[in-house]
Amino acid sequence: MTGPTGTGGRGRFADYAPPRRVDGGLRARSSRGAIGVSWWSRRFVEVLESFALGTRLTRGRSYARAGQVVRLDIAPGMVSAAVQGSRPRPYQVHIALPPFPRQLWDRIEAELAAQAFFSARLLAGDLPAELEELFTDVGAPLFPATVTELEQRCSCPDAAVPCKHLAATFYLLAEAFDADPFALLHWRGRSRDDLLDRLRELRSAGTEPGTAVGTRSTVGQPAGQPGAAGPAAGAARALADLPVAPLAETVDRFWLPPVPLPDRPPSLASRPDLLLRQLGAPAPAIGGPGLLERLRQAYRQLGE
Repeated sequence: MTGPTGTGGRGRFADYAPPRRVDGGLRARSSRGAIGVSWWSRRFVEVLESFALGTRLTRGRSYARAGQVVRLDIAPGMVSAAVQGSRPRPYQVHIALPPFPRQLWDRIEAELAAQAFFSARLLAGDLPAELEELFTDVGAPLFPATVTELEQRCSCPDAAVPCKHLAATFYLLAEAFDADPFALLHWRGRSRDDLLDRLRELRSAGTEPGTAVGTRSTVGQPAGQPGAAGPAAGAARALADLPVAPLAETVDRFWLPPVPLPDRPPSLASRPDLLLRQLGAPAPAIGGPGLLERLRQAYRQLGE
Protein backbone atom coordinates (compact mmCIF):
# COMPACT_ATOMS: atom_id res chain seq x y z
CA MET A 1 0.00 0.00 0.00
CA THR A 2 1.35 3.36 -0.97
CA GLY A 3 1.34 6.54 1.06
CA PRO A 4 -0.35 9.89 0.29
CA THR A 5 1.76 10.51 -2.81
CA GLY A 6 2.07 6.91 -3.97
CA THR A 7 5.71 6.43 -2.98
CA GLY A 8 5.50 3.78 -0.30
CA GLY A 9 4.60 6.12 2.53
CA ARG A 10 7.60 8.42 2.27
CA GLY A 11 6.33 10.99 -0.24
CA ARG A 12 6.14 14.47 1.13
CA PHE A 13 6.82 13.21 4.65
CA ALA A 14 10.41 12.54 3.57
CA ASP A 15 10.87 16.30 3.42
CA TYR A 16 10.56 16.46 7.22
CA ALA A 17 12.97 13.59 7.92
CA PRO A 18 16.62 14.13 8.82
CA PRO A 19 18.90 14.62 5.80
CA ARG A 20 20.72 11.62 4.39
CA ARG A 21 24.36 11.40 5.41
CA VAL A 22 26.90 12.27 2.74
CA ASP A 23 30.35 10.75 2.33
CA GLY A 24 32.89 13.17 0.93
CA GLY A 25 30.62 16.22 0.92
CA LEU A 26 31.92 19.79 1.05
CA ARG A 27 32.05 20.48 4.76
CA ALA A 28 32.45 23.98 6.22
CA ARG A 29 35.81 24.35 7.94
CA SER A 30 34.42 26.20 10.95
CA SER A 31 32.66 23.91 13.43
CA ARG A 32 31.10 26.78 15.39
CA GLY A 33 30.90 30.55 15.42
CA ALA A 34 31.09 32.73 12.34
CA ILE A 35 31.89 31.42 8.87
CA GLY A 36 34.46 33.30 6.84
CA VAL A 37 38.04 34.35 7.56
CA SER A 38 38.98 36.95 4.94
CA TRP A 39 37.39 40.39 4.79
CA TRP A 40 35.62 39.61 1.52
CA SER A 41 34.01 36.36 2.76
CA ARG A 42 33.01 37.95 6.08
CA ARG A 43 31.56 40.90 4.17
CA PHE A 44 29.55 38.53 1.97
CA VAL A 45 28.12 36.72 5.01
CA GLU A 46 27.36 40.06 6.70
CA VAL A 47 25.41 41.16 3.64
CA LEU A 48 23.38 37.93 3.66
CA GLU A 49 22.66 38.15 7.38
CA SER A 50 21.65 41.80 7.02
CA PHE A 51 18.69 40.66 4.90
CA ALA A 52 17.05 39.37 8.13
CA LEU A 53 16.44 35.87 6.80
CA GLY A 54 16.11 34.44 10.31
CA THR A 55 16.41 30.76 11.16
CA ARG A 56 16.72 29.71 7.52
CA LEU A 57 20.36 30.80 7.52
CA THR A 58 20.92 29.02 10.83
CA ARG A 59 19.60 25.73 9.43
CA GLY A 60 21.66 26.22 6.29
CA ARG A 61 24.79 26.76 8.37
CA SER A 62 24.15 23.40 10.05
CA TYR A 63 23.83 21.75 6.63
CA ALA A 64 27.08 23.34 5.49
CA ARG A 65 28.94 22.11 8.59
CA ALA A 66 27.48 18.61 8.22
CA GLY A 67 28.87 18.29 4.69
CA GLN A 68 25.48 18.11 2.95
CA VAL A 69 26.66 20.16 -0.05
CA VAL A 70 27.78 17.61 -2.65
CA ARG A 71 28.93 19.99 -5.39
CA LEU A 72 29.60 23.72 -5.76
CA ASP A 73 30.41 25.41 -9.08
CA ILE A 74 31.03 29.13 -9.66
CA ALA A 75 30.60 30.67 -13.11
CA PRO A 76 30.09 34.27 -14.28
CA GLY A 77 26.70 35.31 -12.96
CA MET A 78 25.75 31.87 -11.64
CA VAL A 79 26.53 29.60 -8.69
CA SER A 80 25.27 26.01 -8.98
CA ALA A 81 25.25 23.41 -6.24
CA ALA A 82 23.85 20.01 -5.32
CA VAL A 83 22.69 19.68 -1.70
CA GLN A 84 21.68 16.35 -0.17
CA GLY A 85 18.46 16.49 1.78
CA SER A 86 16.18 13.75 3.04
CA ARG A 87 15.26 12.45 -0.41
CA PRO A 88 17.50 10.04 -2.38
CA ARG A 89 18.50 12.58 -5.03
CA PRO A 90 20.29 15.80 -4.04
CA TYR A 91 18.44 19.05 -4.61
CA GLN A 92 19.70 21.33 -7.37
CA VAL A 93 20.48 24.87 -6.24
CA HIS A 94 21.10 27.93 -8.41
CA ILE A 95 22.02 31.45 -7.25
CA ALA A 96 22.24 34.08 -9.98
CA LEU A 97 23.77 37.55 -9.65
CA PRO A 98 24.11 39.59 -12.86
CA PRO A 99 27.77 39.86 -13.93
CA PHE A 100 29.17 43.27 -14.77
CA PRO A 101 28.98 44.05 -18.51
CA ARG A 102 32.18 44.22 -20.53
CA GLN A 103 32.18 48.02 -20.75
CA LEU A 104 32.01 48.27 -16.96
CA TRP A 105 34.83 45.75 -16.54
CA ASP A 106 36.93 47.82 -18.95
CA ARG A 107 36.46 50.81 -16.66
CA ILE A 108 37.22 48.76 -13.53
CA GLU A 109 40.42 47.37 -15.04
CA ALA A 110 41.56 50.82 -16.13
CA GLU A 111 41.08 52.11 -12.57
CA LEU A 112 42.90 49.13 -11.08
CA ALA A 113 45.82 49.37 -13.51
CA ALA A 114 46.17 53.11 -12.88
CA GLN A 115 47.03 52.52 -9.22
CA ALA A 116 50.12 50.44 -8.49
CA PHE A 117 48.77 49.57 -5.04
CA PHE A 118 45.83 47.62 -6.45
CA SER A 119 47.81 46.05 -9.29
CA ALA A 120 50.52 44.80 -6.93
CA ARG A 121 48.07 43.31 -4.46
CA LEU A 122 45.97 41.61 -7.13
CA LEU A 123 49.00 40.24 -8.96
CA ALA A 124 50.16 38.87 -5.59
CA GLY A 125 46.87 36.97 -5.26
CA ASP A 126 45.19 39.22 -2.68
CA LEU A 127 42.12 41.45 -2.59
CA PRO A 128 42.82 44.62 -0.56
CA ALA A 129 39.92 45.92 1.52
CA GLU A 130 40.03 49.21 -0.41
CA LEU A 131 38.89 47.27 -3.47
CA GLU A 132 35.25 47.37 -2.36
CA GLU A 133 35.27 51.18 -2.33
CA LEU A 134 36.86 51.34 -5.78
CA PHE A 135 34.21 49.03 -7.25
CA THR A 136 31.47 51.09 -5.62
CA ASP A 137 32.91 54.36 -6.93
CA VAL A 138 32.82 53.11 -10.54
CA GLY A 139 29.21 51.94 -10.18
CA ALA A 140 29.97 48.22 -9.77
CA PRO A 141 29.35 47.21 -6.13
CA LEU A 142 30.93 43.84 -5.38
CA PHE A 143 28.12 42.67 -3.10
CA PRO A 144 24.33 42.78 -3.58
CA ALA A 145 22.61 45.66 -1.80
CA THR A 146 19.26 43.88 -1.47
CA VAL A 147 18.17 40.25 -1.51
CA THR A 148 16.10 40.95 -4.64
CA GLU A 149 19.33 41.29 -6.66
CA LEU A 150 19.85 37.55 -6.17
CA GLU A 151 17.82 35.07 -8.17
CA GLN A 152 17.52 31.96 -5.98
CA ARG A 153 16.17 28.58 -7.10
CA CYS A 154 16.11 25.19 -5.42
CA SER A 155 14.40 22.00 -6.60
CA CYS A 156 13.20 21.15 -3.07
CA PRO A 157 9.47 21.50 -2.23
CA ASP A 158 10.12 24.15 0.44
CA ALA A 159 8.47 27.43 -0.55
CA ALA A 160 10.76 29.52 1.67
CA VAL A 161 13.48 31.53 -0.10
CA PRO A 162 16.16 30.92 0.82
CA CYS A 163 15.49 27.37 1.96
CA LYS A 164 18.10 25.57 4.06
CA HIS A 165 19.68 24.15 0.89
CA LEU A 166 20.17 27.62 -0.57
CA ALA A 167 21.46 28.91 2.77
CA ALA A 168 23.98 26.05 3.00
CA THR A 169 25.20 26.97 -0.48
CA PHE A 170 25.65 30.61 0.58
CA TYR A 171 27.89 29.60 3.48
CA LEU A 172 29.97 27.20 1.38
CA LEU A 173 30.24 29.97 -1.22
CA ALA A 174 31.69 32.28 1.45
CA GLU A 175 34.32 29.67 2.28
CA ALA A 176 35.04 29.21 -1.43
CA PHE A 177 35.80 32.95 -1.51
CA ASP A 178 38.20 32.37 1.41
CA ALA A 179 40.03 29.64 -0.51
CA ASP A 180 40.19 31.64 -3.74
CA PRO A 181 39.50 35.40 -3.47
CA PHE A 182 39.24 35.64 -7.26
CA ALA A 183 36.16 33.39 -7.16
CA LEU A 184 34.15 36.46 -6.08
CA LEU A 185 35.36 38.43 -9.12
CA HIS A 186 34.74 35.39 -11.32
CA TRP A 187 31.10 35.36 -10.15
CA ARG A 188 30.87 39.03 -11.15
CA GLY A 189 32.12 38.25 -14.64
CA ARG A 190 35.94 38.22 -14.78
CA SER A 191 38.19 35.20 -14.28
CA ARG A 192 41.51 35.42 -12.46
CA ASP A 193 43.59 34.84 -15.61
CA ASP A 194 41.65 37.34 -17.73
CA LEU A 195 41.82 40.03 -15.04
CA LEU A 196 45.53 39.64 -14.29
CA ASP A 197 46.45 39.43 -17.99
CA ARG A 198 44.53 42.64 -18.62
CA LEU A 199 46.21 44.41 -15.69
CA ARG A 200 49.66 43.39 -16.93
CA GLU A 201 48.74 44.61 -20.42
CA LEU A 202 47.51 47.98 -19.19
CA ARG A 203 50.46 48.47 -16.86
CA SER A 204 53.01 47.62 -19.56
CA ALA A 205 51.24 49.86 -22.08
CA GLY A 206 51.85 52.79 -19.75
CA THR A 207 55.56 52.08 -19.23
CA GLU A 208 56.87 50.76 -22.55
CA PRO A 209 59.85 52.52 -24.22
CA GLY A 210 58.91 55.80 -25.86
CA THR A 211 55.82 56.20 -23.70
CA ALA A 212 55.43 58.93 -21.12
CA VAL A 213 53.28 57.46 -18.37
CA GLY A 214 50.60 59.76 -17.08
CA THR A 215 50.74 62.39 -19.85
CA ARG A 216 48.14 62.90 -22.51
CA SER A 217 48.41 61.43 -26.00
CA THR A 218 49.96 63.51 -28.72
CA VAL A 219 47.31 65.11 -30.91
CA GLY A 220 46.60 62.89 -33.90
CA GLN A 221 48.75 60.09 -32.53
CA PRO A 222 47.13 57.03 -30.87
CA ALA A 223 48.28 56.03 -27.40
CA GLY A 224 50.70 53.11 -27.31
CA GLN A 225 52.59 54.18 -30.46
CA PRO A 226 56.21 55.36 -30.22
CA GLY A 227 56.23 58.93 -28.99
CA ALA A 228 52.63 58.71 -27.84
CA ALA A 229 51.50 58.93 -24.23
CA GLY A 230 49.98 56.07 -22.31
CA PRO A 231 47.17 56.19 -19.74
CA ALA A 232 47.80 58.12 -16.56
CA ALA A 233 48.91 55.75 -13.83
CA GLY A 234 50.02 55.96 -10.21
CA ALA A 235 51.29 59.37 -9.13
CA ALA A 236 50.88 60.70 -12.67
CA ARG A 237 47.10 60.75 -12.16
CA ALA A 238 47.52 63.22 -9.29
CA LEU A 239 50.26 65.31 -10.95
CA ALA A 240 48.83 65.56 -14.47
CA ASP A 241 46.72 68.69 -13.90
CA LEU A 242 49.18 70.63 -11.69
CA PRO A 243 50.52 73.87 -13.18
CA VAL A 244 54.21 74.05 -14.04
CA ALA A 245 55.96 76.30 -11.49
CA PRO A 246 59.34 78.01 -11.95
CA LEU A 247 62.19 76.14 -10.29
CA ALA A 248 63.18 79.10 -8.11
CA GLU A 249 59.73 79.09 -6.54
CA THR A 250 59.74 75.40 -5.70
CA VAL A 251 63.22 74.79 -4.24
CA ASP A 252 62.00 75.22 -0.66
CA ARG A 253 59.27 72.63 -1.31
CA PHE A 254 61.52 70.06 -2.98
CA TRP A 255 61.03 67.40 -0.30
CA LEU A 256 57.31 68.03 0.17
CA PRO A 257 54.64 66.15 -1.81
CA PRO A 258 52.76 68.36 -4.29
CA VAL A 259 49.49 66.68 -3.28
CA PRO A 260 48.47 64.81 -0.07
CA LEU A 261 49.72 61.24 -0.10
CA PRO A 262 47.28 58.36 0.50
CA ASP A 263 47.32 56.74 3.90
CA ARG A 264 48.71 53.39 2.80
CA PRO A 265 51.64 51.26 3.92
CA PRO A 266 54.87 52.03 2.03
CA SER A 267 55.62 48.36 1.37
CA LEU A 268 53.66 45.29 0.40
CA ALA A 269 53.78 42.62 3.10
CA SER A 270 53.38 39.13 1.68
CA ARG A 271 51.71 36.32 3.58
CA PRO A 272 53.17 32.83 4.09
CA ASP A 273 50.32 31.32 2.05
CA LEU A 274 50.89 33.58 -0.96
CA LEU A 275 51.63 30.62 -3.26
CA LEU A 276 48.42 28.88 -2.22
CA ARG A 277 46.43 32.00 -3.05
CA GLN A 278 48.00 32.10 -6.51
CA LEU A 279 47.16 28.47 -7.26
CA GLY A 280 43.56 28.58 -6.04
CA ALA A 281 41.54 25.76 -4.48
CA PRO A 282 42.46 22.16 -5.38
CA ALA A 283 39.89 19.84 -6.93
CA PRO A 284 37.53 17.95 -4.59
CA ALA A 285 39.09 14.66 -5.73
CA ILE A 286 42.37 15.54 -3.97
CA GLY A 287 40.93 17.22 -0.91
CA GLY A 288 39.28 20.45 -2.06
CA PRO A 289 39.14 23.44 0.32
CA GLY A 290 39.93 21.16 3.29
CA LEU A 291 43.33 20.27 1.83
CA LEU A 292 43.96 23.94 1.13
CA GLU A 293 43.29 24.87 4.74
CA ARG A 294 45.64 22.18 6.04
CA LEU A 295 48.38 23.37 3.68
CA ARG A 296 47.75 26.97 4.73
CA GLN A 297 48.25 26.06 8.39
CA ALA A 298 51.48 24.22 7.51
CA TYR A 299 52.80 27.25 5.59
CA ARG A 300 52.02 29.52 8.54
CA GLN A 301 53.87 27.20 10.94
CA LEU A 302 56.87 27.10 8.61
CA GLY A 303 56.89 30.89 8.48
CA GLU A 304 57.01 31.29 12.26
